[in-house]
Amino acid sequence: MKLFTKRRGLAAASMAAVAALALTACGGDSDSGSGGGGDTGLKYDVATDVSIDGSDTFDKIKKDGKITIGVKEDQPSLGYLDAATKERSGFDIEIARWMAASLGVKESDIKYKLVDSAQREQALQNGTVDLYVGTYSITDERKEMVGFAGPYFVTGQSLLVKKDSKAKSIEDLGGKKICSITGSTPLQNLKKKYTDIETVEMDKYSVCVDALKNDKVDAVTTDEAILLGYAAEDPDNLKTIGEQFTEERYGIGLPKGDTALCEALTTTLKDGGDTWTEIFDATLGKSGAKVEQPEPDACS
Repeated sequence: MKLFTKRRGLAAASMAAVAALALTACGGDSDSGSGGGGDTGLKYDVATDVSIDGSDTFDKIKKDGKITIGVKEDQPSLGYLDAATKERSGFDIEIARWMAASLGVKESDIKYKLVDSAQREQALQNGTVDLYVGTYSITDERKEMVGFAGPYFVTGQSLLVKKDSKAKSIEDLGGKKICSITGSTPLQNLKKKYTDIETVEMDKYSVCVDALKNDKVDAVTTDEAILLGYAAEDPDNLKTIGEQFTEERYGIGLPKGDTALCEALTTTLKDGGDTWTEIFDATLGKSGAKVEQPEPDACS
């Protein structure tokens, strides 16, 4: 199905965002070599004749004929790269594909780039990536450096432990070692609120999980959505514990000051409830979690 729109300015930008909302399920992988889609069978109609006045980022995308999106590669059900098949999969990957389609970019013109947590702001500031979609929590500190569209998902910090652990919450882990990612919000939360806990910093969550399995640390902490993915991969050995003790609001990172691009992406999110639900059900929803789409913030 082809959906056509012509737009002028921000008001018209809303129309093309709506055009990308149609999502259809089909057999097999996506029709590109970019490694997106995994086995979800989800495809997105690409908006046509897209124009976003006042967006330098969109002008760059249109001139280059492609979009570069920063992602994670080690988060099952969120942002994951299969080393054998080179397929990318997960909720964040599907959100990235959906946003690209709303900007008129077809699957084969998406370039995914691994950017670790500590380098996200720099990657957006220097133009290494056009967007960043990878469990990127919206915070006031980060909004001083980059822009956000969203949130497109709300979760909270939790804990992953070995199946035989006696701990039931973070209060039971005083004096223990908890691993998280350098530069991440969960790590900063630990340092500020739980000074009796020994923090261990790694560059990837998968490395933290390996350390947990090998008894090098007592727990891993990050957003529960991420931890559920790891627990689902190895339910005989890993489990999540305790109530969420923070609120994390995932946003689509974009260059600071590009309000026009923010508004176009926000319109896609607002008008795409059915699409969002299909993406969730095909990815994170497989963990059994029940979550509703959050209302995006106004752009500024």
